[in-house]
Amino acid sequence: MFYKSGSLMFVSLMFMLGGKPSSLAVLRDSAPVTTILDPLVAPLNVDWCQTSKMLSAQADRVMALGEWEERWREDQTGWHRPHVNKMLESNIEKVLDGRKGVKFFFPLCGKALDMKWLADMGHSVVGVEIAEKAIKQFFEESNMTYSEETVSALPGAKVYKSSERNISLYQCDLYNFSSAIEGQFGGIWDRGSLVAINPRDRQKYAALITSLMDKDCRYLLDTLLYNPEVYKGPPFFVPDEQVQSLFGKSCDIELLQSLDALTDREKARGMDFFTEKVHLITLKTN
Repeated sequence: MFYKSGSLMFVSLMFMLGGKPSSLAVLRDSAPVTTILDPLVAPLNVDWCQTSKMLSAQADRVMALGEWEERWREDQTGWHRPHVNKMLESNIEKVLDGRKGVKFFFPLCGKALDMKWLADMGHSVVGVEIAEKAIKQFFEESNMTYSEETVSALPGAKVYKSSERNISLYQCDLYNFSSAIEGQFGGIWDRGSLVAINPRDRQKYAALITSLMDKDCRYLLDTLLYNPEVYKGPPFFVPDEQVQSLFGKSCDIELLQSLDALTDREKARGMDFFTEKVHLITLKTN
């Protein structure tokens, strides 16, 4: 994978393989892309070195599914917002792109109010969440009646469906979900999912998400930038370079918005900067 930034062309050789920082080569614009310099003797780009170091700070961080369920049981859900996400609101027209009745996927959906907001606009929503409490709270706090069913294709899983049948939330391990369950999607809203999964699972996650994208899918991805050496996560640090590494081969990526999101909550964790970014990801057409 290569991409251009300023006057340099970067080639990623082994991005975070086995939890270790990537080997990188730096090429001048005038050099052919096939030229690969030994990263041990070629001067590395300072920003890339720093990015790799920052990624390695969280590379081995692991949270089990049971830990997420425990956080929901104990109401330790500081990531939940009691309102529709502003980033989604401000970029929804670019996601819809003039389409009506879009089928949206919400990975690690929690009880996000964004789901009802989109359903009220005439779209349908499918979410996946491990915590049963989160799913039930979503329907109850939204004053929506719902049914509960087992899922024959997913042993041990349940699906909760609104009485209008336009919202279906699956209680299961995200990685057990596939297009065989609900088909592919025209829209994906990823707020608090990529930044929440274990960093070592990002390649697997990206493969799942791209497999769920219909040919006209518009995937809105929310990422966070901060110094991971002062906070172990989650949410985890996900730089632009890794978004490109994960999705750039099969998708076009457009940065839509970047926002200084530093609050007292992040300052209390030792952070002196906290940037939220939103990317629009679409499948390449060729």
